[in-house]
Amino acid sequence: MGATTPTMESCNPASLVLMIKPRLILGLWPIAGITTLGVTKDDATATLHAAIDIGITQFDTAFNYGFQGESDRLLGRILRERSCDAVVLGKVGQRWAGTRRVIDGRPATLVADAESSLSRLARESFDCLLLHSPDPAVRIERSAEALAQLKQRQLCKRVGVCNVNQDQLARFSRVVACDAIQCPLNLIQRDSLSGLIPAAQRQGTNVYTFWALMKGMLAGRIGPNHTFDPADPRAGYEIFQGQFRRRADHIVAGLIEIGKQSKHTVAQLAIGWTMAQPGVSAVLAGARKPEQITELAASQPLGEEEVTQIDQLVAASNRESHRTT
Repeated sequence: MGATTPTMESCNPASLVLMIKPRLILGLWPIAGITTLGVTKDDATATLHAAIDIGITQFDTAFNYGFQGESDRLLGRILRERSCDAVVLGKVGQRWAGTRRVIDGRPATLVADAESSLSRLARESFDCLLLHSPDPAVRIERSAEALAQLKQRQLCKRVGVCNVNQDQLARFSRVVACDAIQCPLNLIQRDSLSGLIPAAQRQGTNVYTFWALMKGMLAGRIGPNHTFDPADPRAGYEIFQGQFRRRADHIVAGLIEIGKQSKHTVAQLAIGWTMAQPGVSAVLAGARKPEQITELAASQPLGEEEVTQIDQLVAASNRESHRTT
């Protein structure tokens, strides 16, 4: 598929009648093409144009999204072409050593990588810059100090942290006000709801969640008989194995039935459920083709009745899973 022709000259939020609520952030990991198979430059470009066309103005990138910063470079180019006044979230603290992903939370590395990302993006600052993940070899307080310094230098307007537990969030926040966290959450994997998200709520921290579609399982297109390409790393994820896969298949089948009543796709139900959870500020969702982001952008927080239906479906699947093990 070739790149689509933009239908708007600008994506300045003030100039748009937005077709979506600003609770969906386009995550650019898939278009980096590292773990997502079949990504092409044309599709990636068309996906970003499609996102802008339908009113998405928030984008999530990272220093390690692409072996050579492909995500930063592509996003920066598209935003310049579209004269786009977008909100850009960046992350530092993970990098590549060849094809091996390395966690590096040393202050000097965080500063250097933030500067490199901004250069690739051709931007003066991030709207929010987050520590990608705590480094076991570096006290999180030291990493927080580096982000605080970047904020003081006006290389980012806000700072935050990803992939932390409550204790790590508290320690980070004692050094610098934590404006945002990123954490996993979907209707099957709910651990963040029991501690981390309420803790973030109490201190006024925005919560951006990822894995709403659980690597595609909750997109409704991976059926019980689906066989992964040998090169697809998802084949090794626990959710695609044994009883976990059977449970997920049962939930997806139930979501299909719920969607028939509400006229929502499985993916829209999964994202809408996540959006509806207390404390969730926005949901990160990835896409590698225009039709995918168009579908996801139509997601809205579900109403109480649909949330209850889904919760009952998941609870019943949990009981069945325990009964058969």
